[in-house]
Amino acid sequence: MGIGYIITLILSITIVINLLLLVGVLFFERRDIGNTWAWILVMVFIPIAGFFIYLFLGRNLKQKNFYKLTDEERREIDTEVNHQLSTVYREKVQQSPLLKKHEELIHMNLISSDGLLSTDNDIQIFEDGHKKFDSLIADIQSAEKEVNVQYYIIQSDALGTRLRDALIERAKAGVKVRLLYDEVGSKRTSPKFFDELRAVGGEVEVFFPSFFRLINFRVNNRNHRKLVIIDGRIAYIGGFNVGDEYLGLDKKFGYWRDTHLRIKGKAVHHIQGKFILDWHRAGNNKPGEWEEYTFTEEPNQGMSPIQVVSSGPDSVTEHLKNMYIKLILSAKRSVYIQTPYFIPDTSFMDACKIALLSGVDVRIMIPCKPDHPFVYWATWAYAGDLLDYGAKILLYENGFLHAKTIVVDEEVAAVGTMNIDSRSFHLNFEVSAIVYDEKIAKQLHRLFLKDIEVSSELTPERYAERSLLIKFKEGISRLLSPVL
Repeated sequence: MGIGYIITLILSITIVINLLLLVGVLFFERRDIGNTWAWILVMVFIPIAGFFIYLFLGRNLKQKNFYKLTDEERREIDTEVNHQLSTVYREKVQQSPLLKKHEELIHMNLISSDGLLSTDNDIQIFEDGHKKFDSLIADIQSAEKEVNVQYYIIQSDALGTRLRDALIERAKAGVKVRLLYDEVGSKRTSPKFFDELRAVGGEVEVFFPSFFRLINFRVNNRNHRKLVIIDGRIAYIGGFNVGDEYLGLDKKFGYWRDTHLRIKGKAVHHIQGKFILDWHRAGNNKPGEWEEYTFTEEPNQGMSPIQVVSSGPDSVTEHLKNMYIKLILSAKRSVYIQTPYFIPDTSFMDACKIALLSGVDVRIMIPCKPDHPFVYWATWAYAGDLLDYGAKILLYENGFLHAKTIVVDEEVAAVGTMNIDSRSFHLNFEVSAIVYDEKIAKQLHRLFLKDIEVSSELTPERYAERSLLIKFKEGISRLLSPVL
């Protein structure tokens, strides 16, 4: 038996096995056609090994009752949603011209994501990490009953230590402390970092933990949410994670530009509800015993209407992406988007194009420097496509832009954790607060204009002058964009 025969036999077996894996892994799962073709390319060009890459990056999450809600709990949620549909519409939406204008969006968020509407909220906007974390630590230090913390990334550096020590101090004082972090996002942080917090009664859970801290079959399905709820009366939601780089102390990125909200009002309860589901899922417990959590009633904190909308692989519906598309298509004058990554799917691109063709001023601000090269060049490719339709693409140059915001017509805005990419649309667990308040929307609009002062514009002429190497990078990155 010659060496040529053996090589041919090995190649034939490899091809057959790879074809079987392709059929078994891809075509028996419900999957977007773009993702399907992307994984076909991976498995064709990287035989066998592509299958193991898929195991880590491509598997769909089982969606049926992911949070293990009981029938009674599901009925309670449905009852509250139905109550809002019948009562809140009549009492709140019909009395407010702005809410009435966006009635369809409010209805969609309620039906799709159980996004309950509250109208009594006070909102403070943070654009700087130092101010955000100074406020957060001060609120934690004043906590009397309960502190619930959830971040995608918690680094074991100076800021991470400062947060941990504040939680340790409160736990020692008898305050209930719960801390949830994502295993992959916080991969550089050892579990031992939280040992002292556990020792004084603090509870720590890890979302989708790894096996032996080396192997994680859920690299894609990560919990990207950043939430803190204090005494059931103050909540933080937005883009900042916990680490020195978010204070602008990383020389690679420089100043870190992000957006976070501090909220008081009934929306705090809705944010708390998102935390509870994630907390109990991470601990493999059922979400019941809601009475264990603090829900402080402090009416009339403010006048800002808010819906808290979440999205993730636990649902076949891409709630947050749909919310953004609905917002874009509702615009009459302007759509201002800030995102570190702009790798939209066809439906999102079409919404932007329709708005532009309708005369809407669409501006998209992205970083001028990459943190992930393939993602960066894919962002350029998609942003470049919109230049032909009249979009203004701004490149933020004062450090790194990490904010995830949209402002429409200076009257409604959303701030949260969702990037404009397939990972945030349907792979990661995300959350956003949509605010129906002209005052808050105008503040975010002014922040965007302020950021323009330290940005350059990617004009059609500038884009056309890019080198062949950049065009090649864009082409490869765009081809892989469904799995980036």
